[in-house]
Amino acid sequence: MERKTRNKLLIALSAVGPGLFLIGYNIGTGSVTTMAKAGAEYGMTLFWALILSCIFTYILMVAYGQMTLTSTNTALHNIKNKLRGGKVLAIYIIITLIIGEILALIGIMGIVAELVQEGIRLFSGERGTIVNTFWIILVFATMLYFLLWFGRYKMFEKILTVFVILMAICFIAVFFMVRPSFSAIFAGMVPGIPETPGAFRLVAAMVGTTASAAVFIMRSTVVKEKGWTIKDLGTEKRDALTSAGMMLLLSAIIMAVSAGTLHIMGLKLDTTIEMIRLFEPLGGQFAAFLLILGITGAGLSTIFPIVLIAPWLISDYTGRPRNIKSPMYRILIMGGLIFAFGSVFLEQTPPILMVFSQAFQAAILPAVAIPVFLLLNRQDVMNTHLPSTRMNAGLIAVIIFSLVTTYYAILGFM
Repeated sequence: MERKTRNKLLIALSAVGPGLFLIGYNIGTGSVTTMAKAGAEYGMTLFWALILSCIFTYILMVAYGQMTLTSTNTALHNIKNKLRGGKVLAIYIIITLIIGEILALIGIMGIVAELVQEGIRLFSGERGTIVNTFWIILVFATMLYFLLWFGRYKMFEKILTVFVILMAICFIAVFFMVRPSFSAIFAGMVPGIPETPGAFRLVAAMVGTTASAAVFIMRSTVVKEKGWTIKDLGTEKRDALTSAGMMLLLSAIIMAVSAGTLHIMGLKLDTTIEMIRLFEPLGGQFAAFLLILGITGAGLSTIFPIVLIAPWLISDYTGRPRNIKSPMYRILIMGGLIFAFGSVFLEQTPPILMVFSQAFQAAILPAVAIPVFLLLNRQDVMNTHLPSTRMNAGLIAVIIFSLVTTYYAILGFM
Protein backbone atom coordinates (compact mmCIF):
# COMPACT_ATOMS: atom_id res chain seq x y z
CA MET A 1 0.00 0.00 0.00
CA GLU A 2 2.84 2.40 0.91
CA ARG A 3 4.61 1.65 -2.37
CA LYS A 4 1.38 2.27 -4.31
CA THR A 5 0.85 5.62 -2.56
CA ARG A 6 4.47 6.59 -3.20
CA ASN A 7 4.10 5.77 -6.90
CA LYS A 8 1.00 7.98 -7.11
CA LEU A 9 2.95 10.83 -5.54
CA LEU A 10 5.77 10.38 -8.03
CA ILE A 11 3.35 10.47 -10.96
CA ALA A 12 1.60 13.59 -9.60
CA LEU A 13 4.86 15.47 -9.02
CA SER A 14 6.24 14.52 -12.44
CA ALA A 15 3.30 16.21 -14.11
CA VAL A 16 4.58 19.70 -13.34
CA GLY A 17 7.96 21.34 -13.00
CA PRO A 18 9.22 22.08 -9.48
CA GLY A 19 9.20 25.78 -10.37
CA LEU A 20 5.46 25.81 -11.10
CA PHE A 21 4.82 23.69 -8.00
CA LEU A 22 6.64 26.25 -5.84
CA ILE A 23 5.02 29.28 -7.50
CA GLY A 24 1.70 27.91 -6.26
CA TYR A 25 3.19 27.65 -2.78
CA ASN A 26 4.98 31.01 -2.75
CA ILE A 27 2.50 33.30 -4.54
CA GLY A 28 -0.35 33.09 -2.09
CA THR A 29 -1.99 35.12 0.63
CA GLY A 30 1.40 35.91 2.20
CA SER A 31 2.78 37.45 -0.99
CA VAL A 32 -0.41 39.39 -1.72
CA THR A 33 -0.54 40.79 1.84
CA THR A 34 3.15 41.63 2.16
CA MET A 35 3.57 43.19 -1.29
CA ALA A 36 0.28 45.05 -0.98
CA LYS A 37 1.28 46.42 2.43
CA ALA A 38 4.68 47.49 1.06
CA GLY A 39 2.99 49.30 -1.83
CA ALA A 40 0.37 50.86 0.45
CA GLU A 41 2.86 52.28 2.96
CA TYR A 42 5.82 53.17 0.76
CA GLY A 43 4.66 53.08 -2.86
CA MET A 44 7.43 51.53 -4.98
CA THR A 45 10.24 52.65 -2.63
CA LEU A 46 11.01 49.08 -1.52
CA PHE A 47 10.92 47.57 -5.02
CA TRP A 48 14.69 46.96 -4.80
CA ALA A 49 14.15 44.45 -1.98
CA LEU A 50 11.81 42.41 -4.20
CA ILE A 51 14.28 42.42 -7.11
CA LEU A 52 17.19 41.25 -4.94
CA SER A 53 15.01 38.62 -3.27
CA CYS A 54 14.01 37.10 -6.60
CA ILE A 55 17.59 37.14 -7.92
CA PHE A 56 18.85 35.36 -4.82
CA THR A 57 15.87 33.00 -4.88
CA TYR A 58 16.95 31.92 -8.36
CA ILE A 59 20.54 31.34 -7.19
CA LEU A 60 19.45 29.23 -4.21
CA MET A 61 16.95 27.26 -6.30
CA VAL A 62 19.68 26.37 -8.79
CA ALA A 63 22.11 25.54 -5.97
CA TYR A 64 19.70 23.21 -4.15
CA GLY A 65 18.60 21.61 -7.42
CA GLN A 66 22.20 21.07 -8.57
CA MET A 67 23.18 19.54 -5.22
CA THR A 68 20.20 17.18 -5.33
CA LEU A 69 20.81 16.16 -8.96
CA THR A 70 24.50 15.43 -8.35
CA SER A 71 24.34 13.74 -4.95
CA THR A 72 20.93 12.05 -5.64
CA ASN A 73 20.04 12.90 -2.03
CA THR A 74 17.72 15.55 -0.62
CA ALA A 75 18.96 18.69 1.14
CA LEU A 76 18.14 17.54 4.67
CA HIS A 77 19.83 14.19 4.06
CA ASN A 78 23.04 15.92 2.92
CA ILE A 79 22.95 18.46 5.77
CA LYS A 80 22.38 15.70 8.32
CA ASN A 81 25.07 13.31 7.06
CA LYS A 82 27.72 15.45 5.36
CA LEU A 83 28.26 18.43 7.67
CA ARG A 84 29.85 18.50 11.11
CA GLY A 85 27.03 19.01 13.57
CA GLY A 86 24.68 18.30 10.68
CA LYS A 87 22.13 16.42 12.79
CA VAL A 88 21.71 19.37 15.12
CA LEU A 89 21.50 21.80 12.19
CA ALA A 90 18.93 19.62 10.39
CA ILE A 91 16.76 19.46 13.53
CA TYR A 92 17.09 23.24 13.93
CA ILE A 93 15.98 23.76 10.32
CA ILE A 94 13.01 21.42 10.81
CA ILE A 95 11.88 23.16 14.02
CA THR A 96 12.28 26.72 12.71
CA LEU A 97 10.59 25.93 9.40
CA ILE A 98 7.63 24.34 11.21
CA ILE A 99 7.35 27.36 13.54
CA GLY A 100 7.50 29.72 10.55
CA GLU A 101 4.83 27.78 8.69
CA ILE A 102 2.56 27.68 11.76
CA LEU A 103 2.80 31.48 12.05
CA ALA A 104 2.01 31.78 8.33
CA LEU A 105 -0.93 29.39 8.71
CA ILE A 106 -2.44 31.56 11.47
CA GLY A 107 -2.16 34.69 9.33
CA ILE A 108 -3.40 33.07 6.11
CA MET A 109 -6.46 31.44 7.65
CA GLY A 110 -7.28 34.66 9.53
CA ILE A 111 -7.19 36.69 6.29
CA VAL A 112 -9.24 34.10 4.40
CA ALA A 113 -11.83 33.92 7.19
CA GLU A 114 -12.22 37.70 7.41
CA LEU A 115 -12.52 38.06 3.63
CA VAL A 116 -15.16 35.32 3.49
CA GLN A 117 -16.93 36.99 6.42
CA GLU A 118 -17.01 40.25 4.45
CA GLY A 119 -18.19 38.40 1.34
CA ILE A 120 -21.10 36.88 3.27
CA ARG A 121 -21.97 40.32 4.64
CA LEU A 122 -21.98 41.85 1.14
CA PHE A 123 -23.94 38.96 -0.35
CA SER A 124 -26.61 39.13 2.36
CA GLY A 125 -27.50 42.68 1.27
CA GLU A 126 -29.39 44.87 3.69
CA ARG A 127 -29.42 42.20 6.39
CA GLY A 128 -25.62 42.42 6.64
CA THR A 129 -25.24 38.93 8.13
CA ILE A 130 -22.04 38.56 10.17
CA VAL A 131 -20.68 35.02 10.63
CA ASN A 132 -18.06 34.53 13.36
CA THR A 133 -14.64 33.76 11.85
CA PHE A 134 -14.32 30.75 14.18
CA TRP A 135 -17.08 28.92 12.31
CA ILE A 136 -15.65 29.88 8.90
CA ILE A 137 -12.23 28.52 9.89
CA LEU A 138 -13.85 25.37 11.30
CA VAL A 139 -15.60 24.70 7.97
CA PHE A 140 -12.42 25.23 5.93
CA ALA A 141 -10.21 23.23 8.31
CA THR A 142 -12.65 20.29 8.32
CA MET A 143 -12.96 20.38 4.53
CA LEU A 144 -9.19 20.50 4.03
CA TYR A 145 -8.59 17.67 6.48
CA PHE A 146 -11.06 15.33 4.80
CA LEU A 147 -9.71 16.18 1.35
CA LEU A 148 -6.24 15.22 2.53
CA TRP A 149 -7.63 12.15 4.39
CA PHE A 150 -9.23 10.76 1.24
CA GLY A 151 -6.48 12.00 -1.08
CA ARG A 152 -8.72 14.30 -3.15
CA TYR A 153 -6.32 17.25 -3.07
CA LYS A 154 -5.63 17.26 -6.83
CA MET A 155 -9.27 17.78 -7.74
CA PHE A 156 -9.64 20.57 -5.20
CA GLU A 157 -6.36 22.15 -6.35
CA LYS A 158 -7.70 22.47 -9.92
CA ILE A 159 -10.67 24.48 -8.65
CA LEU A 160 -8.42 26.70 -6.53
CA THR A 161 -6.04 27.19 -9.45
CA VAL A 162 -8.88 28.77 -11.42
CA PHE A 163 -9.43 31.25 -8.56
CA VAL A 164 -5.71 32.06 -8.37
CA ILE A 165 -5.47 32.59 -12.15
CA LEU A 166 -8.58 34.77 -11.99
CA MET A 167 -7.01 36.86 -9.23
CA ALA A 168 -3.78 37.22 -11.23
CA ILE A 169 -5.69 38.36 -14.32
CA CYS A 170 -7.61 40.90 -12.23
CA PHE A 171 -4.41 42.29 -10.71
CA ILE A 172 -2.95 42.67 -14.20
CA ALA A 173 -6.14 44.39 -15.38
CA VAL A 174 -6.09 46.78 -12.42
CA PHE A 175 -2.38 47.43 -13.03
CA PHE A 176 -3.15 48.79 -16.51
CA MET A 177 -6.15 50.72 -15.21
CA VAL A 178 -4.16 52.34 -12.39
CA ARG A 179 -1.18 53.04 -14.68
CA PRO A 180 1.44 53.43 -11.93
CA SER A 181 4.27 55.84 -12.56
CA PHE A 182 7.15 54.02 -14.23
CA SER A 183 9.51 56.69 -12.93
CA ALA A 184 8.44 55.71 -9.39
CA ILE A 185 9.07 52.05 -10.24
CA PHE A 186 12.57 52.80 -11.52
CA ALA A 187 13.25 55.03 -8.50
CA GLY A 188 12.30 52.09 -6.28
CA MET A 189 15.23 50.10 -7.69
CA VAL A 190 17.62 52.30 -5.70
CA PRO A 191 18.19 50.67 -2.29
CA GLY A 192 16.90 52.64 0.66
CA ILE A 193 14.74 52.12 3.75
CA PRO A 194 12.41 54.84 5.07
CA GLU A 195 13.08 55.87 8.66
CA THR A 196 9.63 54.92 9.90
CA PRO A 197 8.47 52.30 12.43
CA GLY A 198 8.00 48.84 10.89
CA ALA A 199 10.01 49.55 7.72
CA PHE A 200 12.78 47.08 8.61
CA ARG A 201 10.27 44.36 9.46
CA LEU A 202 8.46 44.95 6.16
CA VAL A 203 11.70 44.62 4.15
CA ALA A 204 12.43 41.37 5.99
CA ALA A 205 8.87 40.18 5.30
CA MET A 206 9.27 40.88 1.57
CA VAL A 207 12.41 38.75 1.57
CA GLY A 208 10.76 36.05 3.68
CA THR A 209 7.75 35.69 1.41
CA THR A 210 9.93 35.46 -1.73
CA ALA A 211 13.18 33.80 -0.64
CA SER A 212 11.40 31.51 1.82
CA ALA A 213 13.72 28.97 3.43
CA ALA A 214 11.02 26.31 3.16
CA VAL A 215 10.92 26.73 -0.64
CA PHE A 216 14.53 25.59 -1.08
CA ILE A 217 14.19 22.56 1.19
CA MET A 218 10.96 21.62 -0.57
CA ARG A 219 12.52 22.18 -4.00
CA SER A 220 15.21 19.62 -3.21
CA THR A 221 12.52 17.07 -2.31
CA VAL A 222 10.41 17.79 -5.41
CA VAL A 223 13.44 17.64 -7.75
CA LYS A 224 14.38 14.24 -6.32
CA GLU A 225 10.81 12.93 -6.61
CA LYS A 226 10.68 14.11 -10.23
CA GLY A 227 13.48 11.69 -11.07
CA TRP A 228 15.77 14.22 -12.75
CA THR A 229 19.50 13.46 -13.06
CA ILE A 230 22.58 15.63 -13.59
CA LYS A 231 21.79 15.50 -17.34
CA ASP A 232 18.72 17.61 -16.54
CA LEU A 233 20.77 20.43 -14.98
CA GLY A 234 19.96 22.78 -17.87
CA THR A 235 16.25 22.05 -17.50
CA GLU A 236 16.53 22.58 -13.76
CA LYS A 237 18.09 26.02 -14.27
CA ARG A 238 15.41 27.07 -16.76
CA ASP A 239 12.74 25.83 -14.38
CA ALA A 240 14.26 27.89 -11.54
CA LEU A 241 14.43 30.97 -13.79
CA THR A 242 10.76 30.56 -14.73
CA SER A 243 9.78 30.27 -11.08
CA ALA A 244 11.81 33.28 -9.89
CA GLY A 245 10.75 35.36 -12.90
CA MET A 246 7.05 34.69 -12.33
CA MET A 247 7.42 35.49 -8.64
CA LEU A 248 9.02 38.83 -9.53
CA LEU A 249 6.39 39.70 -12.15
CA LEU A 250 3.32 38.85 -10.05
CA SER A 251 4.71 40.36 -6.84
CA ALA A 252 5.72 43.57 -8.66
CA ILE A 253 2.23 43.90 -10.16
CA ILE A 254 0.60 43.47 -6.73
CA MET A 255 2.93 46.10 -5.23
CA ALA A 256 2.30 48.52 -8.10
CA VAL A 257 -1.50 48.08 -7.86
CA SER A 258 -1.34 48.76 -4.13
CA ALA A 259 0.87 51.81 -4.72
CA GLY A 260 -1.67 53.10 -7.24
CA THR A 261 -4.69 52.52 -4.97
CA LEU A 262 -4.12 52.12 -1.22
CA HIS A 263 -1.05 54.40 -1.12
CA ILE A 264 -2.96 57.21 -2.84
CA MET A 265 -5.90 56.68 -0.44
CA GLY A 266 -3.59 56.89 2.57
CA LEU A 267 -4.36 53.33 3.72
CA LYS A 268 -1.68 51.11 5.28
CA LEU A 269 -3.39 47.71 4.98
CA ASP A 270 -3.60 47.16 8.72
CA THR A 271 -6.93 45.34 8.37
CA THR A 272 -8.11 42.62 5.99
CA ILE A 273 -11.07 44.65 4.74
CA GLU A 274 -8.71 47.30 3.34
CA MET A 275 -7.49 44.66 0.85
CA ILE A 276 -10.79 44.93 -1.00
CA ARG A 277 -9.86 48.50 -1.93
CA LEU A 278 -7.13 47.02 -4.16
CA PHE A 279 -9.79 46.26 -6.76
CA GLU A 280 -11.64 49.55 -6.34
CA PRO A 281 -10.72 50.65 -9.92
CA LEU A 282 -12.79 47.69 -11.19
CA GLY A 283 -15.67 48.97 -9.07
CA GLY A 284 -18.66 47.49 -7.30
CA GLN A 285 -19.38 44.32 -5.35
CA PHE A 286 -18.36 42.15 -8.30
CA ALA A 287 -14.76 43.37 -7.99
CA ALA A 288 -14.86 42.69 -4.25
CA PHE A 289 -16.08 39.13 -4.88
CA LEU A 290 -13.28 38.56 -7.42
CA LEU A 291 -10.68 39.55 -4.85
CA ILE A 292 -12.31 37.46 -2.12
CA LEU A 293 -12.51 34.39 -4.37
CA GLY A 294 -8.96 34.83 -5.67
CA ILE A 295 -7.28 35.36 -2.30
CA THR A 296 -9.38 32.64 -0.68
CA GLY A 297 -8.30 30.24 -3.42
CA ALA A 298 -4.66 31.32 -3.11
CA GLY A 299 -4.80 31.00 0.67
CA LEU A 300 -6.41 27.57 0.77
CA SER A 301 -4.06 26.17 -1.91
CA THR A 302 -1.09 27.47 0.12
CA ILE A 303 -2.36 25.79 3.28
CA PHE A 304 -1.95 22.32 1.74
CA PRO A 305 1.87 22.44 1.51
CA ILE A 306 2.02 24.30 4.85
CA VAL A 307 0.30 21.50 6.79
CA LEU A 308 2.30 18.89 4.86
CA ILE A 309 5.70 20.44 5.56
CA ALA A 310 6.07 18.96 9.06
CA PRO A 311 5.46 15.33 8.00
CA TRP A 312 7.50 15.87 4.82
CA LEU A 313 10.51 17.16 6.78
CA ILE A 314 10.25 14.39 9.37
CA SER A 315 10.00 11.76 6.63
CA ASP A 316 13.03 13.30 4.91
CA TYR A 317 15.07 13.34 8.13
CA THR A 318 14.16 9.79 9.18
CA GLY A 319 14.23 8.28 5.68
CA ARG A 320 10.59 7.17 5.84
CA PRO A 321 8.40 7.10 2.70
CA ARG A 322 6.01 10.04 2.21
CA ASN A 323 2.71 8.31 2.81
CA ILE A 324 -0.04 10.90 3.21
CA LYS A 325 -2.40 8.23 4.61
CA SER A 326 -0.06 7.01 7.35
CA PRO A 327 -1.03 7.65 11.01
CA MET A 328 1.93 10.04 11.48
CA TYR A 329 0.84 12.21 8.56
CA ARG A 330 -2.79 12.31 9.63
CA ILE A 331 -1.94 13.22 13.23
CA LEU A 332 0.53 15.96 12.21
CA ILE A 333 -1.89 17.38 9.63
CA MET A 334 -4.64 17.57 12.24
CA GLY A 335 -2.22 19.21 14.68
CA GLY A 336 -1.27 21.77 12.05
CA LEU A 337 -4.87 22.63 11.24
CA ILE A 338 -5.59 23.26 14.93
CA PHE A 339 -3.21 26.22 14.72
CA ALA A 340 -5.41 27.65 11.96
CA PHE A 341 -7.69 28.97 14.72
CA GLY A 342 -4.89 31.13 16.17
CA SER A 343 -6.14 34.41 14.69
CA VAL A 344 -9.43 34.01 16.60
CA PHE A 345 -7.61 34.27 19.93
CA LEU A 346 -4.83 36.77 19.08
CA GLU A 347 -5.23 40.54 19.31
CA GLN A 348 -3.16 41.42 16.23
CA THR A 349 -5.01 41.66 12.91
CA PRO A 350 -4.31 38.87 10.35
CA PRO A 351 -2.35 41.15 7.92
CA ILE A 352 0.00 42.18 10.74
CA LEU A 353 0.38 38.51 11.76
CA MET A 354 1.11 37.64 8.13
CA VAL A 355 3.88 40.24 7.83
CA PHE A 356 5.35 39.07 11.15
CA SER A 357 5.40 35.45 9.97
CA GLN A 358 7.12 36.39 6.69
CA ALA A 359 9.74 38.42 8.58
CA PHE A 360 10.39 35.35 10.72
CA GLN A 361 10.96 33.36 7.51
CA ALA A 362 13.69 35.84 6.54
CA ALA A 363 15.45 35.19 9.84
CA ILE A 364 15.75 31.49 8.92
CA LEU A 365 17.37 32.17 5.53
CA PRO A 366 21.04 31.98 6.70
CA ALA A 367 20.39 28.45 8.00
CA VAL A 368 19.71 27.27 4.43
CA ALA A 369 22.06 29.62 2.53
CA ILE A 370 25.28 28.76 4.41
CA PRO A 371 24.91 24.92 4.38
CA VAL A 372 24.28 24.72 0.62
CA PHE A 373 27.44 26.80 -0.02
CA LEU A 374 29.48 24.39 2.13
CA LEU A 375 27.94 21.27 0.59
CA LEU A 376 28.36 22.44 -3.02
CA ASN A 377 32.09 22.84 -2.41
CA ARG A 378 32.57 19.32 -1.04
CA GLN A 379 33.87 16.79 -3.52
CA ASP A 380 32.32 13.84 -1.65
CA VAL A 381 28.91 15.43 -2.33
CA MET A 382 29.37 16.98 -5.78
CA ASN A 383 32.00 14.63 -7.30
CA THR A 384 33.33 16.41 -10.41
CA HIS A 385 30.44 18.91 -10.52
CA LEU A 386 31.85 21.50 -8.13
CA PRO A 387 30.36 24.99 -8.46
CA SER A 388 31.88 27.61 -10.72
CA THR A 389 33.50 30.77 -9.42
CA ARG A 390 30.44 32.72 -10.52
CA MET A 391 28.12 30.39 -8.59
CA ASN A 392 30.26 30.68 -5.45
CA ALA A 393 30.28 34.48 -5.77
CA GLY A 394 26.49 34.42 -6.09
CA LEU A 395 26.12 32.20 -3.01
CA ILE A 396 28.42 34.44 -0.97
CA ALA A 397 26.26 37.39 -1.99
CA VAL A 398 23.16 35.43 -0.92
CA ILE A 399 24.73 34.67 2.48
CA ILE A 400 25.57 38.35 3.05
CA PHE A 401 22.05 39.33 1.95
CA SER A 402 20.50 36.72 4.28
CA LEU A 403 22.51 38.01 7.25
CA VAL A 404 21.51 41.61 6.50
CA THR A 405 17.82 40.74 6.21
CA THR A 406 18.03 38.70 9.42
CA TYR A 407 19.38 41.84 11.09
CA TYR A 408 16.45 43.78 9.63
CA ALA A 409 14.04 41.15 10.94
CA ILE A 410 15.52 41.39 14.44
CA LEU A 411 15.25 45.18 14.35
CA GLY A 412 11.64 44.82 13.19
CA PHE A 413 10.78 42.41 16.00
CA MET A 414 12.32 44.77 18.55
